[in-house]
Amino acid sequence: MFAVSLGQDGARLFPLEPRHADELLADIDRGRESIGRYIGLADAVTDLASSRAFLRSYAEKAAADTGRIYGIRTAEGTLVGGVLFRTMDLARGTAEAGCWLEPAGVGRGLVTRAARVIIDWAVEERGIHRVEWVVCSENRPSIAVAERLGMSRDGVLRGANLHRGVRQDLEVWSVLAPEWRAGRAGRADGTARSGDSGHSG
Repeated sequence: MFAVSLGQDGARLFPLEPRHADELLADIDRGRESIGRYIGLADAVTDLASSRAFLRSYAEKAAADTGRIYGIRTAEGTLVGGVLFRTMDLARGTAEAGCWLEPAGVGRGLVTRAARVIIDWAVEERGIHRVEWVVCSENRPSIAVAERLGMSRDGVLRGANLHRGVRQDLEVWSVLAPEWRAGRAGRADGTARSGDSGHSG
């Protein structure tokens, strides 16, 4: 996939590759405090070498068809965040989506729009039946994205994640392919509300 338009504001979605390691590091550095509050990405990408290694791991996932990562650029060409499939299991028809966003990108619906693009691709092109969104219970902005994507809250995994020495409850949200298609039809008819903001999750 090449760059895909995310709307009239000129934002674009594109595959993040190891050659973008410097851009990813700059993005994380600008939003390190807010991105790292709930997810481990800020701790995984700390210098150019670790940024390149992180993106190389996703290049390997893409080659094995077990994951993908995409960056979000503003009209000015700045990488401000991204969306990803942390896991993809084509045999089972499941995938786990996630996101991150630096403060400069918040409040524009970028993550919601980007997630819709990759979920559409997963459902229609790859035959994924269930897309999950796993998020810390305190990460309200990311939960709001799951809600705007039409996902349902399946439950809470109490104390399931250890982040920076603190136990987190994780909420599992999901959308099934038939629900996704019905929601997309509603958006096309103008009956569904569009997204407003996004955050790391």
